[in-house]
Amino acid sequence: MWQKIALCVTCALLLAVYACTDGGLTVTSEAELKQAVQQAQPGQTIVMKNGIWHNIEILFQADGEEGKPISLVAETPGGVIISGESNLTLAGNYLVVRGLVFKDGHSPTGSVISFRKSTTEYANHSRVTETVIDRFNKTERFESDIWVTLYGKNNQFDHNHLVGKMNQGVTLAVRLDTEESRENNHRIEFNYFGPRPVLGSNGGETVRVGTSHYSLIDSRTKITNNVFDQCNGEVEIISVKSGANEISGNLFLESAGTLTLRHGNGNIVENNVFLGNKKPHTGGIRVINADHIIRNNYLSGLTGYRFGGGLVVMNGVPNSPINRYHPVKNVLIERNTLVDVSAVQLAAGADAERSQAPSDTSFNENLWIATEPMGETFTAYDNLDGITFSNGGVSGLTTSIALNAKDTSVTKNAEGFWVADDHSVGAKIDKAPVSLEQVGVAWYPKGDLRPTLNSGKTVSVTAQAGMLEAAIANSQPGDVLALAAGDYMVDRVLVVRHPITIKGVAAKELSDLTTKIQFTRNALFQIEDGGSLRLASVVIDGSAADDSAGNAVIRTTRYGMLNNYRLELEGVWVKNLNINHSFSLLKVSMSTMADEISIRNSRIESVTGDILRLNVETEDLGIFNADYVTLIGNTFASVDGNVVTLYRGGTDESTFGPHLLMQKNSIVDSGKGARNAQKSIALLEGVQVVDILENSASQSGNIIAHSRVGEPVYSIAKNTFGESTLKVSYKGVPVNVSAEVTERE
Repeated sequence: MWQKIALCVTCALLLAVYACTDGGLTVTSEAELKQAVQQAQPGQTIVMKNGIWHNIEILFQADGEEGKPISLVAETPGGVIISGESNLTLAGNYLVVRGLVFKDGHSPTGSVISFRKSTTEYANHSRVTETVIDRFNKTERFESDIWVTLYGKNNQFDHNHLVGKMNQGVTLAVRLDTEESRENNHRIEFNYFGPRPVLGSNGGETVRVGTSHYSLIDSRTKITNNVFDQCNGEVEIISVKSGANEISGNLFLESAGTLTLRHGNGNIVENNVFLGNKKPHTGGIRVINADHIIRNNYLSGLTGYRFGGGLVVMNGVPNSPINRYHPVKNVLIERNTLVDVSAVQLAAGADAERSQAPSDTSFNENLWIATEPMGETFTAYDNLDGITFSNGGVSGLTTSIALNAKDTSVTKNAEGFWVADDHSVGAKIDKAPVSLEQVGVAWYPKGDLRPTLNSGKTVSVTAQAGMLEAAIANSQPGDVLALAAGDYMVDRVLVVRHPITIKGVAAKELSDLTTKIQFTRNALFQIEDGGSLRLASVVIDGSAADDSAGNAVIRTTRYGMLNNYRLELEGVWVKNLNINHSFSLLKVSMSTMADEISIRNSRIESVTGDILRLNVETEDLGIFNADYVTLIGNTFASVDGNVVTLYRGGTDESTFGPHLLMQKNSIVDSGKGARNAQKSIALLEGVQVVDILENSASQSGNIIAHSRVGEPVYSIAKNTFGESTLKVSYKGVPVNVSAEVTERE
């Protein structure tokens, strides 16, 4: 009792403006917070009052003691919202931060949470826990920052929730650029790393430990018992660029990419579970450098290939510079279980530069399982004399690689995990090492909670003047606007700020459609950041559009987007895009990314520009504008430009896309306009996956595909191209791909 009285007397004397409670000193403003931090003593707790703290840069610089940390906490977990241009910096010793939520804003600096004030002032023995960062992104897609930057030593980042990083930059990074931050013994554990969408560029890692410049230094960071849920930013989910780290007990859920040992030596990867559930590009573990142990991991349903495969052992560069690929040496890969993994790549990346094959690398007591018929899982790109296989087990899998594995009886347990009946091979894992309930915070929902197309209510719209414009302006995310039959004349650009569907009266034939939209401006729709658009069963007629060059039916905002969008056309008839030259269906701006652009069962005709113009990222930095482009069952007629122009320049290897699927389309009298220099119907640069199947073309131009990077996959079959030709090249060398042959480069 006397201690409580003394504490409150002290509070009253030092900080009369604060409320003193058993829970600590409660502060209600930035000024009070600064004064409280300056006067804080070991063992003291500073409580931030619930509410929105806007435009606040919190400097938490103080010195607690072992067993008596200084804590900065929310009044109630999740009750303190940090918004606007805000961030948090820790410096000192034995500090704890708990219960804050960063959302509706961005950091004005390079980090949202930093464990360093300056190059000489670090946080040590400090902890951030039960804190949320939710879409706290820079306003521009390629303005880079790092959400959490760990410096100093012996720090802990645990039970936090990080979701929706959409701008360039690592979600969480451990930095080793000064002696004070090396051999740091940081612990990153029980965090929820939520969905991160495709960035479409390098710089989309979720976790990075070190950088190439300091990669031969040991970090000694432990990344344990975290969940990585749909972390799809780029090919590296976790990028290890330092030595002596432990990555264990983590769960990777449907994440496109791999845990990559990119630089550094002597790392341990064990007891992790990768569940791809056959989602595209889901991967496992990629190995580079020396002295690693990869043990007791469970990998299932992974579809990734090449650098994004289920298990990838890279070729190296002899006498490699520090930033390239050091050869794989003395690596032990033992007692792992791989189930329905599409690709195990050995000596991957072999080329004139990466010419040194792995050496002293052992596969021991691994279990290889195929529960359904699969093609060749293993691919060797170079000599494998430096890799040995011993004492393995195999069930249902055939391969040309000598695995020295015995046929093994396996059983699927109650948790859905496959185990060897005699337990002599494979991972000793019979369930996920950690659950969604054990990571992050209990009071903040997990997953991607953004609205999607067709997730809202249906709103009826009549053909009276102004009704369509009003319906869009008053719509809610996910709504479906059901247009009655009639003619809709639109006199302004319709701005799409959230997912919305516009559908007319369905008809068996496109010629029977009774819902028609015309427009008088240079565009009908503009997709803003956060918007997506679906059009179905409507006629769009461009004959009343503004008589100017470069019109578009749909365009993206010129200011770029953080959020990826979707564009879908189903059963749509678009015509008369010929009021002036270069009139296209879709034009995009720089720094915009579509998860998918899909046109199905539609007719698009009389177009003086391109149908899809996706070629504005011309700086050749590996950036592109659409991940998936899908064209199925359409008729394209009298198109002066290209049906699709899709560009990804540069030689960066950090992304999987773009992907193009053209199937069962009819292309007539197209690709021959005066401004179409290539006289092409499809102009593809750097597209990584090209499927052109069962199409017909008559009186039309050529299909031209070039690629300079990666191992692009071209699948071209059952097409009738008439006088059109197919021109494919890789790194400037023509590739012989006929219209009726599937060719894999």
